[in-house]
Amino acid sequence: MSFRATILTLYPEMFPGPLGVSLAGRALERGDWRIDTVNIREFGEGRHRLVDDTPAGGSPGMVLRADVLARAIDAAAPEGDARPRLLMSPRGRPLTQRQVREIAAGEGAVVVCGRFEGVDERVIEARGLIEVSIGDYILSGGEMAAMVLLDAAVRLLPGVMGNALSGDTESFEGGLLEHPHYTRPTIWEGREIPAVLRSGDHGAVERWRRAEAERITGERRPDLLTKSGGAAKAR
Repeated sequence: MSFRATILTLYPEMFPGPLGVSLAGRALERGDWRIDTVNIREFGEGRHRLVDDTPAGGSPGMVLRADVLARAIDAAAPEGDARPRLLMSPRGRPLTQRQVREIAAGEGAVVVCGRFEGVDERVIEARGLIEVSIGDYILSGGEMAAMVLLDAAVRLLPGVMGNALSGDTESFEGGLLEHPHYTRPTIWEGREIPAVLRSGDHGAVERWRRAEAERITGERRPDLLTKSGGAAKAR
């Protein structure tokens, strides 16, 4: 069974969007994965298909209704659907490469794109939604965040990347940020490719790349070294 993503959104026309081009788009054409959209508004209340209401307790903005969203989720992922139910939310746990790999290794995901001030807490609890954040900032809705999550997962599916090993040294895969990259010309605006990368000594190249990855991680993301117990820094 191919990887299947089901997106619950008020703006289904946004998909596949960027997911329809490049690696993800070619994989979509081949049938390596599929994407379905569910328009939450089709499950809205009354003649006008209302999906939101004012916040209980009073405050600005509107909140996506629990009953409306629950109907959409139940239609999109009926009982027995083992895919994780994710809610793109700025208050969720930060998305990590480990989580992306877990998603890519499964049958897909049901992704809810929030809008307005948020989603009624009761539907999050009742439908087991896992809140996921892609960063400490606010978007207009969850659609762009869903695209980020799916792009990260789809590229890990078998056959999507031309070279399966090309992702092994990327940032976050080994607990470090990625080492610098260079290509021709050898000298550009007076800047030369490091001699070690032109030496033909594969062992020396790997040691250089590891040292550079540790240096860059220490400078830019020391928290990653802390998470790994400082092992990378100690080498």
